[in-house]
Amino acid sequence: MNLKAKPPSWKRGCLLITKIKIMNQKKKPSFRRRGIYLLPNIFTTGAMFAGFYAIVASMNGHFEKAAIAIFIAMILDGVDGRVARMTNTQSEFGAEYDSLSDMVSFGVAPALVMYQWSFVSMVDMGWQWGKLGWMAAFIYTASAALRLARFNTQVGIADKRYFQGLPSPAAAAVIAAVVWVGVDNKIAGFDVAIFMVIITIAMGMMMVSNILFYSFKEVHFKGKVPFYSILIVVLVVALASLDISKSLLLVFGLYALSGPVLSLRKLRKFAKKKSS
Repeated sequence: MNLKAKPPSWKRGCLLITKIKIMNQKKKPSFRRRGIYLLPNIFTTGAMFAGFYAIVASMNGHFEKAAIAIFIAMILDGVDGRVARMTNTQSEFGAEYDSLSDMVSFGVAPALVMYQWSFVSMVDMGWQWGKLGWMAAFIYTASAALRLARFNTQVGIADKRYFQGLPSPAAAAVIAAVVWVGVDNKIAGFDVAIFMVIITIAMGMMMVSNILFYSFKEVHFKGKVPFYSILIVVLVVALASLDISKSLLLVFGLYALSGPVLSLRKLRKFAKKKSS
């Protein structure tokens, strides 16, 4: 004879339901609160603000300040990535935000600064010349967008030693340095408008080209370097102390030319091997 009395059926049902609820609560996944890393995105925001300031300054005729703002954006753009890697705060959001900031600072801002300094007065030569001016500015802006889009799709695939196409910060630096040198030397943008159209379109075409440019990502500042490296640094600092605008134009102009020179050297080597 079973002395333990069974609980009523309704009590057994309640106990079963309670057990099921407890088990479901244990299995329920815990969702983490989404957020963004503040430190690297502060520098990215600063770079975007510098690009925006360059646009506003050029609209008010302060072209030297606009050029300097683009170079400040370059510095902040270089810092945000390094800060993210050093603090282990890299994220997909940060990468996308950085790309949008680059579009403002190195795509839209240089084109509008150049347009306000040189191209806007081309309409006095005729409506066809006026259209040529804003088309050159648009070609540069569209090329910067295409360059950034291609770069984002090749992350993790491309050779880290080289950039495919001229990097947008370097192209923006050439445009900004040309404007800065022109303002410092009292050169009217209208007097060199045709030359500026050629430079602006050339920078745009080099951004979307397949020409390889050295990335300097394999340069390790903690390791040993050849002796002549410190001499190059000394020369750059000396030139910058004499005339910073011309020094920046020289440095980034040579970098823009380094890609085609490197490509021609590779083509010659390939032709020699093929002929032999």
